[in-house]
Amino acid sequence: MSLKPREILVVDLNGSLLRSDMLFESFWSAFGRDWRSPFLSVAALTGSRASLKRHLAVASAVEPATLPYDPKVIAFVQEWRASGGRTALVTASDRDFANAIAGYLGIFDEVHGSDGKLNLKGERKGQFLEERFGFKGFVYMGAAKADLPVWERAARAITVNAPAALRREAERVCDSAEHLVTDAKSVKPYISALRPHQWLKNALVFLPMLAAHQLDSQTFLLSLLAFVCFSLVASSVYVLNDLLDLAADRAHPRKKNRPFASGSIPIAHGTWMAAGLLLLGGLLATSISPPFLLVILTYYLLTTAYSLHLKRRIVIDICVLAGLYTARIIAGGVVTEIPLSVWLLAFSVFFFLSLAAVKRQAELIDSAERGSLKASGRGYHVDDLPIISMIAIGAGYVSVLVMTLYVNSPAVVELYAHPEALWGVCAVLLYWVTRTVMVAHRGQMHDDPVVYAAKDRISQMCLLIILGFVVGGALA
Repeated sequence: MSLKPREILVVDLNGSLLRSDMLFESFWSAFGRDWRSPFLSVAALTGSRASLKRHLAVASAVEPATLPYDPKVIAFVQEWRASGGRTALVTASDRDFANAIAGYLGIFDEVHGSDGKLNLKGERKGQFLEERFGFKGFVYMGAAKADLPVWERAARAITVNAPAALRREAERVCDSAEHLVTDAKSVKPYISALRPHQWLKNALVFLPMLAAHQLDSQTFLLSLLAFVCFSLVASSVYVLNDLLDLAADRAHPRKKNRPFASGSIPIAHGTWMAAGLLLLGGLLATSISPPFLLVILTYYLLTTAYSLHLKRRIVIDICVLAGLYTARIIAGGVVTEIPLSVWLLAFSVFFFLSLAAVKRQAELIDSAERGSLKASGRGYHVDDLPIISMIAIGAGYVSVLVMTLYVNSPAVVELYAHPEALWGVCAVLLYWVTRTVMVAHRGQMHDDPVVYAAKDRISQMCLLIILGFVVGGALA
């Protein structure tokens, strides 16, 4: 690039220096701290967009050190300064954010942002920069259509990861234009954000059909529709949870690479993804049956409450997780109109309470290895590990006990020609629960227990052996 010492490089924040948008960052941060925040934000917006930004700046707790900056843009700014040029951060985001970010990076000579009254964006930003630096007296780096009035007044336009149409517009309004491409566009982060590997949990909707040995095509089709519906709604919840957990994820050694935390997907896109997936899932549930829709809505409200607050409440959080697993089984029974036995529900509650406790156990082990005294975003301390481990193994053993009592019940004789084969299922479950708790205790479980089991070869073998016992017991 050709540098002139007299030129000042003006850099926009959102989408340029930052692989994110501070309006959405502050909104989700405030929402995560207080469930009333969206309603308060609407009230603030009645004043002006600048007053909304001021409100969110006060209500949120965004840490500049953890934000997803674009390293190539930072390198560009540093090179500019090293060549004798001056730099300025000028953004439509609230000036408190701008000052905090500039102070953290230490690469700008001056900083300007919206002040609660003036929204420094578009035409207003262009006028402000022209008054301060003169017409064609600055070089401007931006990434949005709203930057066109600024580029009209700039000596040179620099776009960052701009689409082809915006590049052409920038070249039309400014005599000199340069285009920075720092990220390759890919659909992979969007697929990753849906967490398709977690859809394995939704296979629980097939359990009532399998447990009742009702394997006709109509029952299977209804269960399949329920699976698709749960997958859409669950992905909506995962996106919502990631948006609410941005700060905690960015502080985590592995979770910081998640699409929203790393900035590989704009948070604005995540907001629409969460709403769109929920809408699709809701429409599909409505087309299936009103009772099924009620189960889906209950599931969504409970998971939202979990994301906003309940996950930080000790004991309540693992009970809710166990309930969410069981809700999938209930949904499978509702959609197929198969009555659920007390045995199945009791086994589900205790078995998934065990898995939820294992999940917390793994998180606490991870926190201990990182030298933290508590799990980030959770209510547990590392000292709670012995109790959590006892809950995990105790609930797991109770679930096996329920299974053994079921084997001796009259219901089994009606469904299985050789019910004694189910004792093999009890033995394998007893082994698997014990081993899973041991694996988590040794710090070797870095995923959700269900996802871990799907990847773990021994768990896969246990599942095949269990299926063998079940099929063997059912065959006459």
